[in-house]
Amino acid sequence: MSNPFFYIPSFDSAQTFVTLDETNSKHAIQVLRLKKRDVVLLTDGCGHLLQGVITDEHRKACVVQIESVQQIPPAKNPVTLAVSPLKNTSRFEWLLEKVTELGVQRIVPLRCERTEKENLRTDRLQAVLISAMLQSRQCWLPILEAPRSFSELPQLASTVVHRCLAYCGEAQKISLVDWHPGQGSTLVCIGPEGDFTAAEHALAMANGCTTVHLGVNRLRTETAAMVAVTLLTQRSA
Repeated sequence: MSNPFFYIPSFDSAQTFVTLDETNSKHAIQVLRLKKRDVVLLTDGCGHLLQGVITDEHRKACVVQIESVQQIPPAKNPVTLAVSPLKNTSRFEWLLEKVTELGVQRIVPLRCERTEKENLRTDRLQAVLISAMLQSRQCWLPILEAPRSFSELPQLASTVVHRCLAYCGEAQKISLVDWHPGQGSTLVCIGPEGDFTAAEHALAMANGCTTVHLGVNRLRTETAAMVAVTLLTQRSA
């Protein structure tokens, strides 16, 4: 069985002890029944993988002594997903969970002309990302940015090397399977249930986005995002 894995919000290399917060302490001591000298793993979501042993099994403030620290390198070709929020909150949370498990590095909620959901509970979404990171036993937590308007695409596109937009409308397209952007960071844009508008597509093209498709079937936003991230992260692995 793998050692239990916990998230800590920050880590300093000078630290020799870490105190888990009340939620993690309760889970470790009351749910997992961990005891003194049991081995646990910790990460701050910034690449640090810590191995330690429990020295104080307090159910509200469990203390772990750090025995070793590894720095896990980030992805060589990071993927940014810019995706329209969904009206159905549970479906959007499912989407964020899955793309985190797949290894996306950055997520940008993209408010498009046809986006129906305006408000997001970022605290809830951040918790979903942390849970998915731990479940998939990764040490890099995706960056969840504040929602952006599609009109800000030029600024967003300028932060990456390669960029593409999945579009269902009439346009010259290439299959994402056949798109080979090469080394460097990549942005993929996935629109709302009603797709991007022609004006949004034009803005994307003006800012260097390649128009791609994801196959012959029309996919839901969350399915399209998961397919795109799978293809791009596996290519860069």
